[in-house]
Amino acid sequence: MAIASHYNAKQVEDKWYKYWMENGYFHSEVDEREPYTIVIPPPNVTGILHMGHMLNNTIQDVLVRRARLKGFNACWVPGTDHASIATEAKVVAKLKAEGINKNDLSREEFLEHAWEWTHKHGGIILEQLKKLGASCDWERTKFTMDEKMSASVIKVFIDLYEKGLIYRGYRMVNWDPEAKTTLSDEEVIHQEKQGHLYYLKYKIEGSDDTLTIATTRPETILGDTAICINPNDERFFHLKGKKAIVPINNRVIPIIEDEYVDLEFGTGCLKVTPAHDENDKMLGDKHDLEVIDILNDDATLNSYGLHYEGKDRFVVRKEITAELKELGILVKTEEHINKVGTSERTGAVIEPKLSDQWFLKMKDLAEPAIKAVVGDDINLVPDKFLNTYKHWMENVRDWNVSRQLWWGQQIPAYYYGDGKEDFVVAENPEAALEKVKEKTGSQKWQLSDMIQDQDALDTWFSSWLWPMSVFNGILEPENEEIQYYYPTNDLVTAPEILFFWVARMIMAGYEYRGERPFKNVYLTGIVRDKQRRKMSKSLGNSPDPLGLIEQYGADGVRVGMLLSSPAGNDLMFDEDLCKQGSAFTNKIWNAFRLVKGWEVSEEKEQDDTSKIAINWYRAKFQKALHEIEDHFDKYRISDALMATYKLIWDDYCSWFLEMVKPAFGEPMDAITFKEVIAILEDNLKILHPFTPFSSEEIWQEITGRTPQEALIIAKWPEIKSFDEKIISEFSVAAEVITGIRKVRKEKNISFKNEIEFKVLNNEETSIFFDPVISKMGNLSKLEYVDRQVEGALSFRVKSNDYFVPVTGAIDIDAEIKKLEEELTYTEGFLKSVDKKLSNERFVNNAPEKVVAIEKAKKADAESKVEALKASLKSLQ
Repeated sequence: MAIASHYNAKQVEDKWYKYWMENGYFHSEVDEREPYTIVIPPPNVTGILHMGHMLNNTIQDVLVRRARLKGFNACWVPGTDHASIATEAKVVAKLKAEGINKNDLSREEFLEHAWEWTHKHGGIILEQLKKLGASCDWERTKFTMDEKMSASVIKVFIDLYEKGLIYRGYRMVNWDPEAKTTLSDEEVIHQEKQGHLYYLKYKIEGSDDTLTIATTRPETILGDTAICINPNDERFFHLKGKKAIVPINNRVIPIIEDEYVDLEFGTGCLKVTPAHDENDKMLGDKHDLEVIDILNDDATLNSYGLHYEGKDRFVVRKEITAELKELGILVKTEEHINKVGTSERTGAVIEPKLSDQWFLKMKDLAEPAIKAVVGDDINLVPDKFLNTYKHWMENVRDWNVSRQLWWGQQIPAYYYGDGKEDFVVAENPEAALEKVKEKTGSQKWQLSDMIQDQDALDTWFSSWLWPMSVFNGILEPENEEIQYYYPTNDLVTAPEILFFWVARMIMAGYEYRGERPFKNVYLTGIVRDKQRRKMSKSLGNSPDPLGLIEQYGADGVRVGMLLSSPAGNDLMFDEDLCKQGSAFTNKIWNAFRLVKGWEVSEEKEQDDTSKIAINWYRAKFQKALHEIEDHFDKYRISDALMATYKLIWDDYCSWFLEMVKPAFGEPMDAITFKEVIAILEDNLKILHPFTPFSSEEIWQEITGRTPQEALIIAKWPEIKSFDEKIISEFSVAAEVITGIRKVRKEKNISFKNEIEFKVLNNEETSIFFDPVISKMGNLSKLEYVDRQVEGALSFRVKSNDYFVPVTGAIDIDAEIKKLEEELTYTEGFLKSVDKKLSNERFVNNAPEKVVAIEKAKKADAESKVEALKASLKSLQ
């Protein structure tokens, strides 16, 4: 059967992915082999494939395919995250478009819509990953809202509560007014933004005196409950014990003293708004101040906002500034850069808000997780993230785990009385009822008295259990699968979720299994464009991953992504990288077509050149294999690919195949052909993790294979010792061959014509590769001499001199034509330089250095013209 002249990526990829799936190569069951386990960082169920996913999942697939080839029982568990905030926002928007208000629905009715949306859109990203070639065990696909996954979350919440690690508290939290929910500290991104300092005058009660405060948020003055001065500030001794009047609402507030106030910042007088600033809240608690919250949940002002009620906080900022100016209260404004917290999910500016929430104590949980990473139990790759991890963990704050959402695991707390403390934590209402009866000592309570907390748990509270819960290790901690697959081997993820997810999984692993959840954490970089900007839809600088696969093939895109993506360093993505990856795939395909096109003879004897070439490439392959294994061991995936790329492109395609290629019209001996095929198969094995589709296609085209002989489950090449000497000797031979070819090209000596070749072997170089040099240089004779050869063309490699006697070898007509063309060009160039130098204006006005350069150009051109004329004369 004829082999296609071009590699058809689309046809090949669809065919082999289907074949792999049908034969169950991705699926893993517990057996006697050593397991190799990866759990996917679950993408949001709302998500679609972007370049970060492409990089992350390509790396995971490379690791898992290599493990499969190395004989491990490879298990890559896929799944998605329910993404509470993002999904709820999508569903609310969909309902709004249909004329339905979420607030008009019951929780159960809303969840029906949420599940409907999830079933319709939730699998999109996983289907897209298949196009990339991701060899996940799709039979194990998990979703963080699956029944057992949710039950695991609830069980852990109850356990932590009963251990005293989860508590309910009234504290200042991060409030996302767009999603209308609290966020943990890690979900707040602090960005420097240009703002203003507004200097405002407050009257002192009972006098005409005033004090001036500086604030970045003038709209919050309506919630002020004190002015604070430093007791050591001599400027304000006269204010001690007095009261101030808040502008606009005329509330009378005390002037308090506290050394917390910075004498150098602003005016030295600090407005205190306990409901809207964490530090103000601490001052408020210390001095027993009133707490006045002026904002609604959507960050519009409430009734405390007076005539601004119902208006957005930023609208009010502009309007109240204008009013304060009109009243003569605004003294001045100054530009001021300050850090503003924004929601990692919605981008909304965060509001500090006092609220009853559920918190998880982190300090004790963090201890074993710090030791694991600071020690050698868990490796961060690259280790530059170690100090960041250690600092964060040592200063970890309690985790706010409750969210004001319906989509997610509902907090298993049940209220039964009138007070905030009248609750129990239980698996279900029935269990809660029994706990209430026990707690109160009364049998009067009924199920109808149980009201479950309306909040849902933070999505990360489910995904921090991911490596355990995907194997049902929380509900059944002794089951066969968790015992076999856990701990997992490698985790591949992005540095930005090192604390959101990675650190928390480590904590959960030690808390619930007493061991690490994974051995190595490979932290990828961020995919950026050529201008170093992070790729995003808003900037319009992110290509469509599926469009890239359509154009360059999955293998081409995989190679392109990995060619320049060292761990932890950002990838400067350029579409040309995918083009390069596609060219690499085509190069391998064409090399295979060349091999399959050779006629084979059982009678022909193997020549010396082929024997030498095979011995050399076997050594070269082993050297590369040692390098590749070392790169993999150190998680230098990009370097492993580059070592593979150079071996195949340079050594195999450019040298080895040329060395063994039979002469035109002649067959190849069967022994050499068998070796060439064996070498090709070894090449395909180390290529497979990077280019799974094209390597499987070639593997299957070589000869008919049974499903048990597919490349995806073949055996990784065995590491052996190799002869370094033959490799170093070939590098010299390669330079000699390149020198011969350069002479031929420069002097128009046809490659069809044999030429004599003489060597002055000052280096005492080995003659082992002489048959290869003779074949690839098309030499009629290779002779060693003891002196320079007069009248011959020559070149040097190291201290050896190589000579090509040119008598009868040069194509005279072609050489004359080439020299004449070069002469015409050089004479034209000389005229242009002469014209410039004859221009007095140029010579007199141009810098001396520029004129000198032009004169040097003229001299060089005149010298070259003379040399070319002499060469022509000798040939005519």
